[in-house]
Amino acid sequence: MKKCILVFAFLITVVSFGQQKRDLKLNKDTNLIEVVYYHDNDVVSQTGTYTTDGKLQGEWLSFDTAGKKTVSGNYDNGKKVGKWFYYTNETIKEVDYSNNAIASLKESEIQ
Repeated sequence: MKKCILVFAFLITVVSFGQQKRDLKLNKDTNLIEVVYYHDNDVVSQTGTYTTDGKLQGEWLSFDTAGKKTVSGNYDNGKKVGKWFYYTNETIKEVDYSNNAIASLKESEIQ
């Protein structure tokens, strides 16, 4: 238990860099720390999960200050995996990651 508390305290310190407000919750079923970060205007900035040793895990989403999704992707043990999508007003970039490196890139216009 003491180790979990120390890891959790360390994680709070690490993830708080550059963030104004966040909510953290340990999901006892998955043993992952669920986190929500907020912009200064209290709109959600990012959502995702960490392992108890501080590595990014699972789906992560990022949003702009108006709440519009800007990035969606997945991590596995701290590494980017699979397809990631980067949204702008004009385009969607689809980036496929393999071994934490870009394997392919597609860009399409939003119609």
